[in-house]
Amino acid sequence: MRSKKSQDVLARLKQITGTKTDASLSSALKISPQTLSSWKGRDSTPYSICIEIAQTRGISLDWLLLGEGPIRRPAPTGPFESSQESTTRENTILALWRLLDEDDRCAIQNTLEEKRRLRDLELKLSEMASVLSSLQHPNET
Repeated sequence: MRSKKSQDVLARLKQITGTKTDASLSSALKISPQTLSSWKGRDSTPYSICIEIAQTRGISLDWLLLGEGPIRRPAPTGPFESSQESTTRENTILALWRLLDEDDRCAIQNTLEEKRRLRDLELKLSEMASVLSSLQHPNET
């Protein structure tokens, strides 16, 4: 992405990652400080990082890239949860989150990302077990 607004995008990335310095942002994005410095020098930010952050954190790309609209994408509510209950719970979590220091936020974020990764692996393992079972017992399907 090439834009004079790239500094604004980096500022919004700091906001959603809970970081304040370039060094902490580069760590949160899992990039080298030199890469971040290069982006700033070229006045550019790659779409791939922005899209990944938006997808994993439920952030609106309009807000992240343009600074327009709400920060969060509208989240679908489950069948057993009303929109009001979801909003109240999210607001409580956000209020508690804001009380944490950066190290605690990073630790929680890492734990959540690991939990999501494990859930994805468990799903893939279950799918593979199902395929393996059908291959071992082809006449039973």
